[in-house]
Amino acid sequence: MYVLMELGCFSYKLAENMASKNKFGWYILLTLSFIGEAWCIQCYYCNSENNTACLDVNRYSEDIRSQIVPVVNCESAIPSPGGYRFFCRKIAQTIFHSHRESEVRVTRGCGWIQHDRPCYRDDNTDHLGISCQCFEDYCNSSDRVDPSTMAGLFFLFAGVLYFWR
Repeated sequence: MYVLMELGCFSYKLAENMASKNKFGWYILLTLSFIGEAWCIQCYYCNSENNTACLDVNRYSEDIRSQIVPVVNCESAIPSPGGYRFFCRKIAQTIFHSHRESEVRVTRGCGWIQHDRPCYRDDNTDHLGISCQCFEDYCNSSDRVDPSTMAGLFFLFAGVLYFWR
């Protein structure tokens, strides 16, 4: 097994037969998949002020979404914030205007200074806002659970149950 560095992220390649020949190989693969998440995160990066698809990115099929909603690798797109771990953020705001109707704006992108809660309100005299932070690829698309996270947990528990028999 060997590790390659790509654009500031770690990606892992396994020899084809390593995992099939021994059970330990599967655990290495599983462990590295979680380590990879800690080092590299990809987030949707848009603002509904200039991209209306940003209001609800799940409204579009994956093929269309990949063409109209940008995705960034936070580690390579943003200068290093000095020891902080990147995460994805979604900010939904209702912005009040004095001479016209209020507007809803959604901003998706990368963050690096974490709040103590996953979602928090940010209200003041000119806007009402909710900011949410998450730590999986593309997790700033909505409030639902990422399928890859569920698959990883499934394999983890299946492995634990297999060896605990």
